[in-house]
Amino acid sequence: MQNYYEILGVPKTANEAEIKKAYRKLAMQYHPDRNQGDKAAEEKFKQINEAYAVLSDEKKRQQYDMFGDQRFHQQYSSEDIFRGTDFGSIFEEMGLGGRGSFFSSFFGGGGPGGGFGRGGGGGFGPQKGQDVEYPLAIGFMEAYNGAERRVNFSLSDGTQRELTVRIPKGVKSGARLRVSGRGAASRAGGPPGDLFIIVQVADHPDFKRVEDDIEAPLKLKVSEAFLGCSKMVNTPEGPKKIKVPAGVKAGTKIRLRGLGFTDQQGHQHDLFAVVDLEIPRELSQEQKKAIETLAEAGL
Repeated sequence: MQNYYEILGVPKTANEAEIKKAYRKLAMQYHPDRNQGDKAAEEKFKQINEAYAVLSDEKKRQQYDMFGDQRFHQQYSSEDIFRGTDFGSIFEEMGLGGRGSFFSSFFGGGGPGGGFGRGGGGGFGPQKGQDVEYPLAIGFMEAYNGAERRVNFSLSDGTQRELTVRIPKGVKSGARLRVSGRGAASRAGGPPGDLFIIVQVADHPDFKRVEDDIEAPLKLKVSEAFLGCSKMVNTPEGPKKIKVPAGVKAGTKIRLRGLGFTDQQGHQHDLFAVVDLEIPRELSQEQKKAIETLAEAGL
């Protein structure tokens, strides 16, 4: 599927006003009322409406940017994408139509003016039950390795739910894990809503996550930095020995391949040992004399 930003012709840094302006221009150009019988224009119109429904919604856009197109569409159905987007008001502002068979089929029966409220469709058939969000705090290593967690929650009608949720490897804070059909029941004979697990990953005392890489501190004595050495560094898969080159500087990053997080494509990223020089606050007489000797030698 084509990238939503490319569909609207805007950069990833585009703000809300820029996105709406680009959408209005394209919607005017490809609207069915202006391209009757043109299947290519109809398909393009569908694409720009879907792109706008995601990029105009702060939460959906955040998820799209975080997961990428493929993973986003695994977690969001077409109904999820359009829910809450009021196309009708936009089309009225533009003096364009927003009902009819085309919109009925395209927007799932709700039409652009239906708004796609949180309870389901726009009122032209059985509405889906309400979606439920459940915040779940997990550990850093659970995000690294993947895990299963048992969750318990209550619906608005008092119904208790309990189920096991699979946490995928590499999940990030803010991720929405969708469990289809485990939300509230529909009051109008439609399908039940979905459960969305909102993940929050805890910090780790030794590791720092940078996108899908990991940084770990590598503490060196001054002599080890000057002369080079072999050193053990902690990683999520246990201590690993690395070779430190002579003359290494504080802040230098030494790569250990394949010890970072696993991304959504299944590629495992890297860990970087970050050099941190241990400078003693107090020196013994022997250490002070050695430093003075180095200073005399121009070091």
